[in-house]
Amino acid sequence: MRMLETLVQDKPGQWLLGLLLATSIIVPICNLLVPPDNIFHISTYSVTLIGKYLAFALLALSADLVWGYLGILSLGHGAFFALGGYAMGMYLMRQIGDRGVYGNPELPDFMVFLNWSELPWFWHGFDQFWFAVLMIILVPGVLAYVFGYLAFRSRVTGVYLSIMTQALTYALMLAFFRNEMGFGGNNGLTDFKDILGFDLREDSTRIALFLATALALAIGYIISRYIVSSRLGLACVAVRDAESRCRFVGYRVEYIKLGIFVFSAVLAGIAGALYVPQVGIINPGEFSPLNSIELIIWVAIGGRGTLYGAVVGALLVNYSKTYFTAEFPEVWLYALGAMFVLVTLFLPKGIVGLRSMRAAKA
Repeated sequence: MRMLETLVQDKPGQWLLGLLLATSIIVPICNLLVPPDNIFHISTYSVTLIGKYLAFALLALSADLVWGYLGILSLGHGAFFALGGYAMGMYLMRQIGDRGVYGNPELPDFMVFLNWSELPWFWHGFDQFWFAVLMIILVPGVLAYVFGYLAFRSRVTGVYLSIMTQALTYALMLAFFRNEMGFGGNNGLTDFKDILGFDLREDSTRIALFLATALALAIGYIISRYIVSSRLGLACVAVRDAESRCRFVGYRVEYIKLGIFVFSAVLAGIAGALYVPQVGIINPGEFSPLNSIELIIWVAIGGRGTLYGAVVGALLVNYSKTYFTAEFPEVWLYALGAMFVLVTLFLPKGIVGLRSMRAAKA
């Protein structure tokens, strides 16, 4: 009941969820039922592209929780995204079986190529979907808990915490690049065949993945909105704006930070898991600190501390990236930098802040 009341008061969130619902109805119809030669037909490639954008939107939502409402500028949030993606990739690799290049029913192709004789212990269980889902939630969550517990208990804040998060994802990137780690090294995991027995090349499977991503984004938004509208959310804002005062009046600030940080990491892991079967690959490049920095730019452009602004920013920037890299590949980075500078100078509350600026002028 409380969650419903929260959504009733969240007009922008209603628009966002309404658009998600409309997209979830229109896209499958235009892909599966409209003939390919019709102007209203949406290709399977476009369906996959939209699904990827929605996965990025869920990732941006997770980053906005910690940056917008806790004031924690995480420059390593892409690590949780990549870990969730690797957990899903490991499941998809186990589903290949003897259909790989080398025909080994148990070992993935890269292990056969590297002359591995048996499956590493940490790959066991990933032949089951439920186990993969559990790892998608647990691995990012446990890492966030351990990292957050040590950092927040030590009262590391500001730029020092940002540097530590960046160092975390950079260290993971270097580790996953190593062949002996057992995650495919530089090439990562790819050549996926099916998921839950359904061929990943089929249009219906692509639609199902798109719908699953849209549903995950909607549920993630609703839960996040409920959190930030609750007493916990008010405490988060208080910690962001006056951490020392919160400690003085008796709040256990480290626990507030830790809870939101772990939940945010789980959301990022789920986003990564939904991203991988749609793009067909996961490699150590996803751990790159540059990806996490770009993620922060999405949130800043859309509107920090709004949740829906993060979604808008992720969708807008990634669509722009697709357009510019295809039409003007040499100017994309300049365009991204220009967007960030212009928003910082003229729209400190992001694109969604235009609404409040117009209301203030009126």
